[in-house]
Amino acid sequence: MAIDLAKALAAKHQPVTTSYKETDVILYNLGIGTGLPPDNPTSSNNLHYLFEKNLKVLPSYGVIPVFPMMDDVVQHTDGIDIDFSKVLHGEQGIVMHRPMPKNATLVHQATIPAIWDKGKAAVIILQVETKEEGGDPICTNTFTVFARGAGGFGGERGPGPTNVTPSEMAPDLEFEAISTVRQPLLYRLTGDMNPLHADPAVAKKAGFPKPILQGLSTFGMACKAVIDNVLDGDVSRVTGFGTRFSGIFFPGETMVIKVWKQDGKLLIAAHSKERNSAVLGNGWMTFK
Repeated sequence: MAIDLAKALAAKHQPVTTSYKETDVILYNLGIGTGLPPDNPTSSNNLHYLFEKNLKVLPSYGVIPVFPMMDDVVQHTDGIDIDFSKVLHGEQGIVMHRPMPKNATLVHQATIPAIWDKGKAAVIILQVETKEEGGDPICTNTFTVFARGAGGFGGERGPGPTNVTPSEMAPDLEFEAISTVRQPLLYRLTGDMNPLHADPAVAKKAGFPKPILQGLSTFGMACKAVIDNVLDGDVSRVTGFGTRFSGIFFPGETMVIKVWKQDGKLLIAAHSKERNSAVLGNGWMTFK
C-alpha cells in the first residue's frame, strides 16, 4: 500500500451523470424510517415525504446519487494504492446551493482536495460537486475516507475535530427517531448493497452480533428529525448538514438526538437509547 500525495492531488476525474425520479426519493424516505409507528404514515407531515404530491426531498438525499463515487473514485485515482477492506466512511457533509429537485438528471464532478497523514492511517477527502444537467450547482458532498494502514507517507496531519458539541452544557433540544429491524433491508435498495447490513453471517464475521444499520441511513434519520423538530419540516431552509459516524446503530433501536444552538448553526449528537452508545458526533446543520 502506498500514497503518492502529489500524484493523487493532481489526478483528474471524469464527470459522472445520474438521474432519479420521485419514487427513488420516496424509497429513500422509507429507508430512513419515515412514517414508522407511533407516527401515522399518512399524517400531513409524513405524507409530504411519502407521496409524490408536494413531495419533500431531504438535503441528505443529495448523497444518494454520488454514493458509488466514494469507492469508485478513490480506487481509480493515480497515486492511491490502499487496502479497501480496511477503509471506513468516517464523516459525511453536504452543502446545499439550492434545494434538491423532486426528479432530475445530474452531473457530478469529483476532486480530492486533501489527504492527511495520521501516522497509522490516511484520511482522504473526496469532494463531489453536483449540478443539474445544463443547470447550476445543487449541492457539494464531502466524503471523509479513513484508510487504516495507509499512513506514514510524509503528509501533514490535517486539522483537528470541528463542530464539537458542548458536553458541559445541556442541549437546547432533545428528541427521538425510531428504526425497525427491516430498515437496513429497505435502505440498501437505495444503493448500499453491502451484505454487512443484511447477512447475519457477514455481520458475525465482522464482529457484530447481527447486521447493523447503514451509516448513511442514520445520517438521513438525524437530518429529517432535526428538520422536523427544529425547522418546522422546511427542507428548503437547510444550507448544510454533516456528521461524524461515531458508532454503530442496530436496526430496531431508538436514536436520541441532541441539539445545541450555537453561533447561528445547530450542533448535533446522537446515541442509541437502548445501549447509551454514541452513533453520530460532531454533527452540524446550517440554515437560513
